[in-house]
Amino acid sequence: MSTWLLIFATALVLAIGVTPAMRRIARRSGFVDHPGARKIHTSPMPRLGGVALYAAFLLALILFAERFYVSQMVSIIVGATWVSFLGLWDDRVGLRASVKLAGQILGAFFLLLSGVSVELLPLPVLNWGITLLWIVGITNALNLLDNMDGLSSGVAAIASGFFLLLAALNGQYLVGALSAALLGASLGFLLYNFNPASIFMGDSGSLFLGFVLAAVGIKLRFPEHPLIESWYIPLLVLGLPIFDTTLVFVSRLRRGLNPLTTPGTDHLSHRLVARGLTRREAVLGLYLVAASLGALALFCVQAGGVGIGVAAGVAAIGLASLLKLEFCP
Repeated sequence: MSTWLLIFATALVLAIGVTPAMRRIARRSGFVDHPGARKIHTSPMPRLGGVALYAAFLLALILFAERFYVSQMVSIIVGATWVSFLGLWDDRVGLRASVKLAGQILGAFFLLLSGVSVELLPLPVLNWGITLLWIVGITNALNLLDNMDGLSSGVAAIASGFFLLLAALNGQYLVGALSAALLGASLGFLLYNFNPASIFMGDSGSLFLGFVLAAVGIKLRFPEHPLIESWYIPLLVLGLPIFDTTLVFVSRLRRGLNPLTTPGTDHLSHRLVARGLTRREAVLGLYLVAASLGALALFCVQAGGVGIGVAAGVAAIGLASLLKLEFCP
C-alpha cells in the first residue's frame, strides 16, 4: 500500500508541475484547439495536456513500481504509448476515423500478444474478440466523453480511484499500481482542466486514459468470487462512459449518421445543459453518477450473489434512461 501511495503522490506532483509547461509548449508549437461552430470554447486552447498525463503516469511507475511486476506492465505501457502517440498525431494533423480505429486495434494486439486478455469463455478466440471489443470500446468511450471541461479527466480519476480500492481489497498489485498512477496523473491535470479549463488533454490524453482503464479492467480479478464478477464489476465502474457512448451511437445511427465521425451535442452532458444545468453543474452531476456506480461496484463485490441482482438492476435503469433520453426528450 505504501508503494501505491508513493506512485499516486509522484504522479500527482508531476502532473501539477508538467501541465503548465505543456501549456506553454502547446501555444508556441501550434498545438491549439481553435473555436468553431461545433465547439463550445470561444478562444484558442492549448491541447498538449495528454502529454502531461502520460509523462506523470509513466515516470511514477518507472520510479516506484516493484521491479517484479515491471514485465507485466510492459505491454500495457507500450499499448498506451502507441495510442497516446496516435492521438497526438491526430491532434496535430487530423486522422481519418478508420486510421484511428486501426491504430487502436493494433494497440489492443500488444496486450493480446503478452497474454493480457479477458478470460470469460472456454474458447480463446472468443475471449480475444471480447478483449478487442472492450479495449477499442472503452478507449473510444473516454475519447467521446471528453466534450466538456474536466469531464473525461474527472471521470477517469473517479474510475481509477475505485479500481485502486478494489485492488487493495483483493491484493491486486498490478491493478493497484496502474490505478494509483492514473489517479494521481488525472487529478493533477484536472486542476487545470476543470471549468474554466486552461488546457485540453486532446486525443493524446483521452485515448491514453481509455486504453489504460480498459487494460486495468481486464487485469482486475477476484480469486475468491465467481468468475462472473470479473466482468460485471469493471462494467459498473466504467458505466458512465459506456452509457454515454451507447447513447451517442444509438442517437446518431437512428438519424442515419456515422457515430464515429459526426460531431454533435448529443452527449449526456449536452442534454443535461439543454435541460437547464450549467456546464459545471452538468459535469459535477456526472461525477456523482460515476462515483455512485463505483460505490455500487464495491458493494457488489462484498454482497456475493445479491451483487448480480444489483448489477442487473443498474443495467435496467441504464436502458430505461437511454430510451427516455433518446425517444422522450
